[in-house]
Amino acid sequence: MKFFLCYLFASLSALAFAKDKPNVLFLVADDLNCAIGPYGDKAAVTPNLDRLAARGLVFEKAYCQQAVCNPSRSSFLTGLRPDTVGVDDLRKGFRDTAPGGSTLITLPQHFKNHGYFCQNIGKMFHNMGETQDRRSWSIDEVLFKGTHAADTVYTNTPEALRDQQIKKAPTTEAPDGPDTLYRDGQIANLTAAMLREHPADGQPFFLGVGFWRPHLPFVAPKKYWDLVDPDKIPMPSPAVAPSGAPDIAMHESREIRGYGTTPQDRPFTNEEIRHFRHGYYASITFMDAQIGKILDALEEGGHANDTIVVFTSDHGFHIGEQSLWGKTSNFELDARVPLIVADPRVPESQGKQTGALAELLDLYPTLADMAGIDGNLNKRLEGVSLAPVVKDPAASVQDAAFTQHQQPFYGPPSNWKAWGYSIRTSDRRYTEWRAIEGGEVIAQELYDYTEDPEETTNLAAERAEEVEELAARLKEQFPTKQ
Repeated sequence: MKFFLCYLFASLSALAFAKDKPNVLFLVADDLNCAIGPYGDKAAVTPNLDRLAARGLVFEKAYCQQAVCNPSRSSFLTGLRPDTVGVDDLRKGFRDTAPGGSTLITLPQHFKNHGYFCQNIGKMFHNMGETQDRRSWSIDEVLFKGTHAADTVYTNTPEALRDQQIKKAPTTEAPDGPDTLYRDGQIANLTAAMLREHPADGQPFFLGVGFWRPHLPFVAPKKYWDLVDPDKIPMPSPAVAPSGAPDIAMHESREIRGYGTTPQDRPFTNEEIRHFRHGYYASITFMDAQIGKILDALEEGGHANDTIVVFTSDHGFHIGEQSLWGKTSNFELDARVPLIVADPRVPESQGKQTGALAELLDLYPTLADMAGIDGNLNKRLEGVSLAPVVKDPAASVQDAAFTQHQQPFYGPPSNWKAWGYSIRTSDRRYTEWRAIEGGEVIAQELYDYTEDPEETTNLAAERAEEVEELAARLKEQFPTKQ
């Protein structure tokens, strides 16, 4: 009741606001790679993402700026690259690290400053440490903090009733029960309620909805596991590291091995690999069902024709490909993200796909541009507006996307040995590994997607001219740190 009274008061206080701006519904998944229906993976059961794709534009080449939660979210919610915003780990808060951080204006805060009612339901900023940002929203955030391990039936069962004692949480879980067993079910219900109750002719809103799935652990009510046929899920391809890839580009998949039902001291068996992949897909299907509830409420509340809907993920994820489990690399599966932009005012892009390169930090200037509140943003943001591409899917606004990551990531910064800086063009990826101390280049990678779409072979040693050209471009974006 308190939640809705606060919401009602905020709405009534803005009755005089002229409704001449589109609403924004900003949906963010966690750890979702492009193994979803609009991207051609027939094993994924995603009827609602397919439904959203049919009413919007699917970006086939969209990329995060760092493939781990806090740095990526801090980047696209401020419109600044990780090096600029100063967030490179899971606990730093951008208000403390960014130049002028105390006065920095985030994406939702910009909309709030222009008369929007801004609400956060779920994980939008990161869930660890002092990484949330109350000033970005009109009312208090909800369901935005806690650990992923705590979002399980196991950890919420009294200890005396548990049939086993395991570390942290199970790697997978498939209970019989309602969607509200998990946060994403609760998030969908609250979001749907807001969309149904917000006056169709009232104050424009920016609604940020952050799902917790399909992040580990791979958990979902059993009915969603049953919707996914494990026999239709392919095994990882390729299942081994790229030929010629430097050791620094790889990692030990520590995230999945941190859960108590994952083997700790040996490779996974084929049966385990199939089960973990099934869990990942079941989590996606569960999240997709929550998106369906939200899209239904968008229509029932009378907002479908004046709301821009954006769906993306903070970064991608490996589920056994290239021998990796998890994120924190510069490979395509971690750097590439799903991105759908649906603007009901732009029929030219509905049901279309585009090969135009996009970065997540482009979302800030894009949404401001599409809402007509861009102002002087280009003077302080590092992304570019994708609005021209939304209007014309054949258009392009940039010729490269950039991602970065340090290795080995997990553990204290004193463990870090090198930063990997990566440039993705329309058909190539070049990654350069620079030593933390000194900045010298210690390894290079080059992948050609025209002949090797799965990144099986590092061609850096064979194509010196291409490496030199891409290295020069990369250095323009990421000058060597002194």
